[in-house]
Amino acid sequence: MASKGHGGLGKGLGALLKDRKITPARDQVQEIPAADIQANRYQPRQEFDEGALEELRASIQHYGILQPLIVRRLTEHGYELIAGERRLRAARLAGLVKVPALVREYNDAEVSEIALIENIQRENLNAIEEARAYERLMQDFHLTQEVIAQKIGRSRSHVANFLRLLRLAPDIQDDVASGDLSMGQAKPLLALDDMDLQRQAAAFIREHGSSARQAEELVHKLLENPAYLQSLSGAKVEQAANDGQSGRNPDAFLEAAANRLVEALGTSVHIRPGRKKSRIEIEFYSEDDLERLLELLTRQENPPAPSAGGPKDFVV
Repeated sequence: MASKGHGGLGKGLGALLKDRKITPARDQVQEIPAADIQANRYQPRQEFDEGALEELRASIQHYGILQPLIVRRLTEHGYELIAGERRLRAARLAGLVKVPALVREYNDAEVSEIALIENIQRENLNAIEEARAYERLMQDFHLTQEVIAQKIGRSRSHVANFLRLLRLAPDIQDDVASGDLSMGQAKPLLALDDMDLQRQAAAFIREHGSSARQAEELVHKLLENPAYLQSLSGAKVEQAANDGQSGRNPDAFLEAAANRLVEALGTSVHIRPGRKKSRIEIEFYSEDDLERLLELLTRQENPPAPSAGGPKDFVV
C-alpha cells in the first residue's frame, strides 16, 4: 500500500527513533548477521504482500539496503528487530548474510509503540490488525484509550471505534482483515449482538456484493426481525439484495452520491430530495461518533468506524 504519511501522528516515528541511547556509538551503522535478528514480538502486522516483498528483494539485490534497520540487543549475539521488517524479510529472500543496522535501547512499551506507529504512518495495517494492536497496548502495558490516542496522534474516539471492531465474530474479523468484507460492509454488523446473526448477515453481504448502504438496510431489517433472512426465497432474495440501491432514492445520481458519502464518512447517510431544497442526513451513534464526524467534515481526514448503538439524525 502506498505511503501517504501522517504528519500529525503523535510524537511521530522519527521523534521516537531519535534521542535514544545508541550502542556502541551514536548513529554508527553495524553489519549484523541476518540470522541473529529475531522478529519484533510486538509487530502488529500479520499480512505481508508477497509481490511487494519480491519487488523489494530485487531492489535490494541490485542496490543493497539503503536505510539501515533499527534493532535492540537481547543477548551478546542476539537482536530483536524494532523497525524494518519488510527490509529484513526481503534481505533474507535475497540471500544477504549480513544487514546494516543501528543498535538502540528501548523498553518493551517503546518497541510496541514504535511498531504500531511505523505501520500506521505507512498505512500497512488493515483495520483488524490496528484494532488488535490497540488492544495489546491496553492489555500488556495498561495504556488507556486516551493515552494511546495521544501517542499516535488520533482522537480517542478513533481508537475506541477501531476497538469495537473486535466485537465482530472472529471469522468476520478475518473477512475484514483479508479484504473479503470492506469496512463499510462490516461496520453495520456491530449493531447485531448475536454473532450467529452477524455471520448470516456477513454471508449474505459477501454473496451479493452488498454496498455499505445495502448492508445498513439489511441490518435494520434484522434488528426488526431476526428471522428475516430465513423468510426469504427466490425473488425476495433478489429484492433484499437490492434494498438500499433504489428503495429510498430512485434517482441513480443521488443514490451513487449517498453511497459515496457512506464510504467516506463511515456511517449511514440519506439524501432527501425536495422541490426547492434537499437535505443530507448523517447518522451518528454517540457523542464520540459526532465528534469524529465533525473532525472529519472540518479537517477532511479519513474516518474510523462508528460506534454501535441507536442512530440519531444529524442534518447538514
